[in-house]
Amino acid sequence: MANRQGTHFKRALLSVTGLILLFLILVLVNIMASYANVRWDATKDKSYSLSKGTQDILGAMTQPVTVKFFYSRSNPDIPANIKLYARRVEDFLKEYANESNGMIKLEMIDPRPDSDEEEWAQKYGLEPVQTMGGEPITCGLVLTAADREKTIEWLDPSKEQLLEYDITSIIYGLQNPERKTVGIITALPVFGSGQRGAMPGRPPGPPWIFVEEMKKIYDVKEIAPTVPVIDPTLDLLMVVFPKDMSLQLEYAIDQYVLSGGNAVIFMDPLCVSYHSGGQQDFMRSSGTSLDRVFKAWGIRMDASKCVADYGQPTQVRTSRQSTEENPLMISARGEAFNRENIITAGLESMLFPVAGAIEKTEGRDKKSAVQDYSFESLVDSSDDAAVVNVFKAFLGVDEIKKDFVSAKKPFSLIVRVRGTFNTAFPDGPPEPENPDTPPVDETRNPQLKVAKKPATLVIVSDADMLADDFYVQRHNFFGMNVSEMFNDNLNFLSNSSELLTGSDALIGLRSRGKMERPFTAVLALRKRAKAQWMDKEKELVKQIEETNQKLEQLEREKDASQKMIISPEQEAEVAKFREQKRNINHQLKQVRKNLRADIETLGATLKGINIFLMPLLVSIVGIIFAVYRQRKLRRK
Repeated sequence: MANRQGTHFKRALLSVTGLILLFLILVLVNIMASYANVRWDATKDKSYSLSKGTQDILGAMTQPVTVKFFYSRSNPDIPANIKLYARRVEDFLKEYANESNGMIKLEMIDPRPDSDEEEWAQKYGLEPVQTMGGEPITCGLVLTAADREKTIEWLDPSKEQLLEYDITSIIYGLQNPERKTVGIITALPVFGSGQRGAMPGRPPGPPWIFVEEMKKIYDVKEIAPTVPVIDPTLDLLMVVFPKDMSLQLEYAIDQYVLSGGNAVIFMDPLCVSYHSGGQQDFMRSSGTSLDRVFKAWGIRMDASKCVADYGQPTQVRTSRQSTEENPLMISARGEAFNRENIITAGLESMLFPVAGAIEKTEGRDKKSAVQDYSFESLVDSSDDAAVVNVFKAFLGVDEIKKDFVSAKKPFSLIVRVRGTFNTAFPDGPPEPENPDTPPVDETRNPQLKVAKKPATLVIVSDADMLADDFYVQRHNFFGMNVSEMFNDNLNFLSNSSELLTGSDALIGLRSRGKMERPFTAVLALRKRAKAQWMDKEKELVKQIEETNQKLEQLEREKDASQKMIISPEQEAEVAKFREQKRNINHQLKQVRKNLRADIETLGATLKGINIFLMPLLVSIVGIIFAVYRQRKLRRK
């Protein structure tokens, strides 16, 4: 008896000791985990992790930055999507603070109404958004370093994929506050009066809007097309419609790129902004060529061809005061843009008056780029497009329609090329075409045969997209001239310039995936229903056309005295059409009804899985464990 009591006591003691030890182990593990600061990003797109480019910029910080997150946390009327997005932003900002080695200080501020925090938000220019019947919501960022500050006035959930780039580029700008320098080589009068390309006999015009906008941010320099050398310290080179450029200038561009300089180049198979008159101007306004350097960069654009895109045409007014769809004026929208690249991720529409097709040349890797070569299309035509002769395009849309055959594939209108290139002039600098032009002084400017470092080039197949009329509408508002942008042409240039004047780490950033995941099963159901709907709608339109044709035929067969009288045949045809229309409308309603039923069935199935699956799994595990334990006891 005593032995049994002793045994029970020992078991109880061991159990209590085991529980105490287990408790102590759990406490120690929690303490160690808190100090270890171990994090694991299990999201598909690594949405809570910083990219290598951002980590490089944070690692190179020399000045501390304070990030102030103004968010109306205490507002009870915040929509659910804003609340979820703000939580993700907060987690993301904590990653910046963790990766910055103490160089980023994070402040969470709730600007309550009538508080000091609200006044600070107003001083920083953060505009609150008014909700329906509730208090306004503030959700913005202020980043400060020394006496400099930058703001993101409103954190828009629809632009979540650009969040990392926006924050990282601001941090980089605060660390590097000096103004960047942009040089422009052009055959167009973009700088205003007295410039090459200005039309004779016309009054001098102002600089183009894109030049004025760039001057607000950058030091903009006009580079003469006769220069033998381009300053390698330029932060960005822009080449706009390089018409009749000399080989010497092409060599200068080649050497600038090999020095590691980035460039944005606007080509054009038919530049309507260069000259406009009659057919005598065709040869002057067509054909830009940088064939030699393009070959070294692994790309090609046939200057005698342009893209006609019937999938993305532009509605234009003709001389007969009617409208027609012009496939040569491409209105790029939606899926035309590369959503993975920072430059085009947030763009919605662009207009290309006459654009060429850019393609990657075969066999380039062995001959041109030493390493790190990449070719990426940023903006494409639709699949319903083809390349056509420029002269045919010059003659008008009717000529294009006559023998248009779709290539059934997209063409690249804008591309991004990056690599460590070889020179396009392996035999040395070319001789000057003009005897009065001095040759390149190779003692002061020795030729680079291989690039010092990788360069990034953005090649655009249309230069007219920079002309004011193709992205700006002007209005007179109480005596003031007001300009309003109607597409993203200028935003594209702004994005390209900002990215290419930054560090290589910024250039390497990609747009991030969105945290919100669409219900793909429901989207697939809706897409299938929409296809059925469109088929029925096409059937209805076809029947309307057939009925109208029959009614017109019956009308033509009448005598002149019966023109105002509806014949029995016409009455029968109209009655037949009405019956068919009722049947099709009934079928359309059935499509909608079936769609709702399918979605409800899917929802009920998922709800049942969520409610019963976990208890079922637990029950199965419990039964298996009970059977296993019972068998173990029987063996004993």
